Amino acid sequence: MTRLKNKRAIITGGAGGIGSETAKLFLQEGAHVALVDLDQVALDEAAEWLSEYGKVVTIAADVSDEADVERYVQEVKNELGGIDVFFNNAGIEGTVAPLTEQKVEDFDKVMAVNVRGMFLGLKHVMKAMEGAGGSIINTSSVAGLSAGPGLAPYVASKHAVVGLTRNASAEGAGQGIRVNSVHPAPVNTRMMRSIEKGSNPQNAEAAKEEYESHVPLGRYGEPEDVARLVLFLASDEASFITGAQYVVDGGMTT
Repeated sequence: MTRLKNKRAIITGGAGGIGSETAKLFLQEGAHVALVDLDQVALDEAAEWLSEYGKVVTIAADVSDEADVERYVQEVKNELGGIDVFFNNAGIEGTVAPLTEQKVEDFDKVMAVNVRGMFLGLKHVMKAMEGAGGSIINTSSVAGLSAGPGLAPYVASKHAVVGLTRNASAEGAGQGIRVNSVHPAPVNTRMMRSIEKGSNPQNAEAAKEEYESHVPLGRYGEPEDVARLVLFLASDEASFITGAQYVVDGGMTT
């Protein structure tokens, strides 16, 4: 299991379900991994359970703050010696409400993390990869390819990820930097618990059943379903793939 042997990887949103599961697979495949998240306590908890698979570097940072992004990139370069893989994964869901009832401050918060944070990560990691190349995987969503009633800020932000991915892939190709996006359907994580509760405060389980009914395979994805795809895109097996949108959605967008 050496698909990422000695590769240096950053995972933002690293303490979350998809981020930490991806870290596990990266470690199992021989990578050196740095986790970035806003919550140091959650990072410590992730590092503890991941210790069974290898040691991870943890960095508490706000991905929407440029000084913090510059700092985490520099810390990873200092700790690991460089950056070969970047899973640009941090994101938030925002408030569940009709577009006409969404608050501007909630919209701005989603955009700050999901778009500004994505942009800043690309800006500073691509600089670090210049001359050596690398693989960048941006987390979008099925909501980046279609509508998601009640989640207008989130949908807008995830569509923006597609544009950033395409542009970054065009600009990075000459440097050997590959940039792709992954588009999960609902995944069995904290984010979906929040969306379910926001959709039906009186009966979140009914909301879950409703969301699952739109997935042809009849279930939510699991974090490992996404992590396996990210591992492939990070590896040399995907060396001729860039600028692409990969759905991992149980058939939801067919």
